[in-house]
Amino acid sequence: MSPAEPPVAKKAFPTTQLVIVAMVLGVIVGPLLGDAASGLGTLGAITIQLIKAVATPLLFLAIVRAIVTTEVHVGAIGRMAVIATVNVSIAIALGLAISNTFQPGAHLTVVAAASDNDYANRTLDITKTLQSFVPSDIVSPFANNAVLSVAILALMFSFALRVVRTQEREGALGEGALRIEEMIQSLYRVVEVILGWVLKLIPLAVFGVVAKTTGQHGLSPLKGLAVYVGVGILGLTLHVLLTYQAWIAFYARIPLRTFWRIAREPMVVAFGANSSLATLPVTLRALDKLGVSRAASAVGACVGTNLNNDGIVLYEGMAVLLVAQAHGVDLSLAQQLMVALVCMIAAMGVAGVPEAGFISLAIVLNAADLPLDLLPMLLTVDWVIARGRSVVNVLSDMVLSIAIDRSQQSSAGPRPT
Repeated sequence: MSPAEPPVAKKAFPTTQLVIVAMVLGVIVGPLLGDAASGLGTLGAITIQLIKAVATPLLFLAIVRAIVTTEVHVGAIGRMAVIATVNVSIAIALGLAISNTFQPGAHLTVVAAASDNDYANRTLDITKTLQSFVPSDIVSPFANNAVLSVAILALMFSFALRVVRTQEREGALGEGALRIEEMIQSLYRVVEVILGWVLKLIPLAVFGVVAKTTGQHGLSPLKGLAVYVGVGILGLTLHVLLTYQAWIAFYARIPLRTFWRIAREPMVVAFGANSSLATLPVTLRALDKLGVSRAASAVGACVGTNLNNDGIVLYEGMAVLLVAQAHGVDLSLAQQLMVALVCMIAAMGVAGVPEAGFISLAIVLNAADLPLDLLPMLLTVDWVIARGRSVVNVLSDMVLSIAIDRSQQSSAGPRPT
């Protein structure tokens, strides 16, 4: 660098370091404050709430923008369903397999009496769950952060706008669709900038959540919880190393080093925000860097983020068997397969809500007629494994988008450069 050139400004604390520092400070401050640290947890909850509030309209705008401005074939939806089903089936199989192999429930002492909690009365009504996906009006999905309903509304609006645009080109209508497209582009950028500001608060959220958890429950409530966390992280890691790397290396033929270098940023954000939805803009930027078409990322990342929750499903399969083992309940293969099906449905039914994995676990336990008394104990360390679930969910969205893009290229030939 010549003397005349000004030095390039570097971030003193990149996102990764800020998150780690926030976690360390939370571990230190939490035990010092004890129960008084609960107020810090509120700071974290407010930050995540802001992220979710902005991310939901961004999801709508991202889907509309991508579908309207790029060619999205109906076949992409079918490809998404097939690839996502393959991945989630492998995930639930891994979750059940590691629990059957390592028997983590044997390391936990059964709680004598179930604690009162908000999950005790939850039941899984499959018909009602499927019906809830269909929006009853336009406002409620946004007000309730019902992101799957928002995605359905976005798809309907996008394809309707494309039809109107075609009619305008044929001279049947005016030019209103073009102005709507320009408005969508501008709104998308505005919301993306706002969310970028909010994402800077992620280290604060991490500090608050860690401080609250360690202040109320300590670092090691039981030895068995360490086994539970270890087995859960092992399953998530195996799914990433075996399933996702196979898609990347053998199907998409992207160098693994290139993929992991670009995927690092959305992984760090997902770990800090504990939300694949909140990480959506970062995920889309990473997919752009990998050369994935917006048509594929609109389906794989924007729509798939609510249907493609490998991390939650794997965790649920592992945790349900853990609870059964701790209570001496022996689930047959047929019962485990039924649990697997319920896990897949429950993960979709609660997508987009806070602590989605833990809430859906309670739903699955109720559906499987298993006791809920271990839930408060598992909650003490859920903040650790929850971040692993979010990272896996983000990677799942990326891999799904890449696989859809590769499939489209294979069927239609390479995209022009």
